[in-house]
This record gives sequence, structure tokens and C-alpha cells, in this order.
Amino acid sequence: QAQLVESGGGLVQSGGSLILSCATSGRSFSNYAMGWFRQAPGKGRQFVAGLSWSGAITNVADAVKGRFTVSRDNDKNAVYLHMISLRPEDTAVYYCAAASRNRNSIPKISEEYDYWGQGTQVTVSS
Repeated sequence: QAQLVESGGGLVQSGGSLILSCATSGRSFSNYAMGWFRQAPGKGRQFVAGLSWSGAITNVADAVKGRFTVSRDNDKNAVYLHMISLRPEDTAVYYCAAASRNRNSIPKISEEYDYWGQGTQVTVSS
């Protein structure tokens, strides 16, 4: 059974950093574009960052550009979200997702992704 499992979330002070990991299993995701989304209480799911199957192409949302980067290691079946200079407004549940119909294009809407993890909570205190 295909699975994505996020880890690395937690409580951090404003200005701090975290690295989120997404471990994939059950099938190969190495040919899929992957994305990170987040959802704050009372808000919709928001695209954060994504990358192509090889990791050569990345796309980062304007709200986190310059602070978040995304990477992957297909040999380890893992995708990462590196977050620095965290702000209270970054507080949300962060989800990893896979887009099986995309290799080099990176969708920004959640409906384009067909595999999702359960999410990991990131809380940034002021």
C-alpha cells in the first residue's frame, strides 16, 4: 500500500528552523513530482513548495520564498522541506503529496496530487 509519512514537525520559536521529512513506501514515487502543502486552522490547504521527479526543477510559494527550500533523495525514497527564519504565520499542519501524472511540472493545486501523508504539525511561537 502506497504511503507517505511526514516527520520533523514541532514547536519552534520565531526565527528558528526545522527540516520536515517525507518517507515514501509501498510503491516507487521516484518518477512523480512531489509537493508540500500546509493548512492552518480555518484555512484551506496552501501550496508551499514542490519539485520535479529528479529534483532539478523546484517551485516555492512566494510566502516562503527565500526561507524554505525543497529537496528529495530518490535513493532514500524521501522528500524534505528545509525551513528557516520561521514566523508565527507559518504555523500549520504540513502535508507531503505526490502527483502521479506529473514528472517535470509541479502542480500548485491540491487536486492534482493523488497521494497524501497524514501531516505533521509545525507551531511557531512569537
